[in-house]
Amino acid sequence: MTTLDRPTRPPGGERLPFPTVDEISRHCLQYDEPETVHIEVHLTGTLEPARLTAAFTEALRRHPRILMREADRRWYSTRYEWELTEDPDVPPVSFPPPARDALKEARTRSLAQAPPLTSSPPIRLEAVEHPETATTVLFLTINHTALDGPACLRIVATAAELYGGRPHTPPPAPAPPPAAPPPTDLPSSWARPARVAHGTPEPSPGNGLLVCELAVPRRPKGAPYTVNDQLMVATARTIADWNEEHGAHRPRRPLRITMPVDDRPRDATMPIGNGTRLVEVPFTAAELDLATPALLQRTAARTSALKSLVRPQLGHGAALLTTPYAPVAWRAAATRALRTAAAPWTSTTLLSNIGRIPYPLDFGDGGRASAVWFSAPARMPRGLTVTTASTAGRLHLALRWSRTLLSHGDGARLRDLFEHHLHATQEEAP
Repeated sequence: MTTLDRPTRPPGGERLPFPTVDEISRHCLQYDEPETVHIEVHLTGTLEPARLTAAFTEALRRHPRILMREADRRWYSTRYEWELTEDPDVPPVSFPPPARDALKEARTRSLAQAPPLTSSPPIRLEAVEHPETATTVLFLTINHTALDGPACLRIVATAAELYGGRPHTPPPAPAPPPAAPPPTDLPSSWARPARVAHGTPEPSPGNGLLVCELAVPRRPKGAPYTVNDQLMVATARTIADWNEEHGAHRPRRPLRITMPVDDRPRDATMPIGNGTRLVEVPFTAAELDLATPALLQRTAARTSALKSLVRPQLGHGAALLTTPYAPVAWRAAATRALRTAAAPWTSTTLLSNIGRIPYPLDFGDGGRASAVWFSAPARMPRGLTVTTASTAGRLHLALRWSRTLLSHGDGARLRDLFEHHLHATQEEAP
């Protein structure tokens, strides 16, 4: 079935229990640092407002799992539930007036204003005119309690097909991770990982963001590691150097970097929602002193083994917490208390590598994507997330941080360190 074929959609009013990821996120909502995912798609042309609104609204209908809102519940309810709707409750597309700082303001809104869960759909699209090139930039803001970045990108791909009037060739499903021996020589999961050292915090809460474009790192033909492994090594060494610069390197603690893994198909059958599973890639302090080729090979063996493990999306503990043994409000209080107690053992940072964008994002006479940036929430205690994607042969990096931890100047320094260490993975690799 092509995306332009209309699938059978469930009737409005159907209710679905929150999956584990949605429920844990809903338990721990904070209004100072909303759990939003920001996606920024730069196009080579301009889009007509009426056509874009029609195409995006129809794309939502083609993926009905996103046309939903949080259902009302009683105090003794044991589940949060999503209620599917036939149509959006609120207009999902807006067109801010052109302005010199339009892109900056759109990014700020994407970090600070989460679409409410009480209105369908929990996603917002802003079509902004680029002040310098007069092309269209699409800003998508997702409430992460309902949806993740790859699923939202699938909806944008459907909208592009509908806007352009022709189907695209469905991308192949991700290859299943090869069987790998269980990881060995891992740092103890009971060891407290390093935290990102404080820079120069800003007085206001919320998240800051820096986006930039880099070259995709080269690697030798037949190398035993992937670009993702190069990004992982660059991230680990960036944080190690940052902590050393800020006097937070003694005693040297292990790093743990959370890595989302997405095994879903990329065509129109892709399940919409929070579909990635999280694994944690550890590094001992001594490992970060290894020569780059040795560290890349060790990282590759470790990430391959962790990807092939069969486990719940957020681990067995989260699956237990969401068992409906008591009213959801009671479980929410228990989850928040446990999250606070476990904060010192939270991973150091999150590296989300979307990889090569699997869709052309071709809007026909409206142009196609020339750059795509994602950013994941950066709430404390991590306080920093690194998100990458590649489009048109370029790597698009987004650094997002909690302003109670870092400032924009700190973000610029982290970008410089990351670029240096990423370049080193190709210069020193065999």
